[in-house]
Order: sequence, then structure tokens, then C-alpha cells
Amino acid sequence: MGIKTVIGMAGLGIAGGVAFILSGAFNVSATDRHWDITTSLLELVRERSVEVRSKDIQDPPLGDLQMVSNGAKNYAAMCAQCHLAPGMEPTELNQGLYPQPPVFHQQREKHDKYDKHDPAETFWAIKHGFKMTGMPAWGEFHTDEQLWELVAFLDVVEGMRPEYYQGLVGEGGHTHVQNDQDAVPHIDSHN
Repeated sequence: MGIKTVIGMAGLGIAGGVAFILSGAFNVSATDRHWDITTSLLELVRERSVEVRSKDIQDPPLGDLQMVSNGAKNYAAMCAQCHLAPGMEPTELNQGLYPQPPVFHQQREKHDKYDKHDPAETFWAIKHGFKMTGMPAWGEFHTDEQLWELVAFLDVVEGMRPEYYQGLVGEGGHTHVQNDQDAVPHIDSHN
């Protein structure tokens, strides 16, 4: 195959791609779901991107109750509308986003794609967000310490009882927290 043939085939491919884009045939609406293969490829790209970019991040100890409580308060203000919180009903925002945001407090299967993130990956995702998903780059507006507090909260939120979550978040800015190991049996797992 000659160089002219390769250039000609590349030119046809580019022209076909441009024609497809300009035709408007691709539906960008959030109500039109991706093909399974497209979803799988996008998830692979996201997971590898996060893994590569977070590999050198050193995570601090995350089991401190004050750190978890601070993270819970920021989660309530910044994250709960999309990711929900213990005892919270689905919101219009949570239901309307595509891809659907993970609900971190629900028990997840061990093969769940959101179950395998380590703290450094979670920190990176919160700090930098994800393009075209609705996940903001919170690092633009918050300190690393605040982001690690969110990670500490996310580390213990799975299966958390609603009343314990409310104690962490507090009422009227006051925190009413007791270290209830039955509510969050793994809260001290990272000390």
C-alpha cells in the first residue's frame, strides 16, 4: 500500500467523521443513553486516567472523627444533591444526571465500579472533577485539607444510619456526635 493510498484513506476517514459531526446524527441528550460499548470505553478511560494521575498522592490518616464530621458537613452542602445522603430521598438532580452519580451510602457489591477507588483516587476525583458528567472540580474552591475531610467521610459513609449522619452534620451548625461504633463499624479503620 502506497503513501498516497494511506493519505487518501485517512482523508476519507476524516471527511466521514466531519460529515457525521455536521449531520447532527449523534444525539447529545442526557435521555439518550450510550451504547454499552461506549459506556465501557468511557469508564475505562476515566478509571485509567484517575489511577495514573493519583498514583503519587499520599493520603493522610482518615479515621479522625472531627475530620469525618467536617467532611460530612461539606458533603451535605456540596455533594448530597447529586450523590444523596443516608436517609435522603432521590432528588431531581440525582435522577436527571447522566451518567447517574454513584450513591455512596448504599451498600455496594464488591464488583461495583465505585467500590475499588482508594483514598488517593477519590481525592483526585473530588479535586479535579470529570468532564461532561456534572462532577465539579472542587479543588478550585477548597483546600486540600477540606477535600481530604470529604474523602474521610466517604471512607465511612457506606451503610451509615441516617441518624448518625445527621449527628455528624449537626443541626444549626452544632455537632451532636457520639462515637457510635454500631452506626459506623469501620470509622477507626484508618488510624
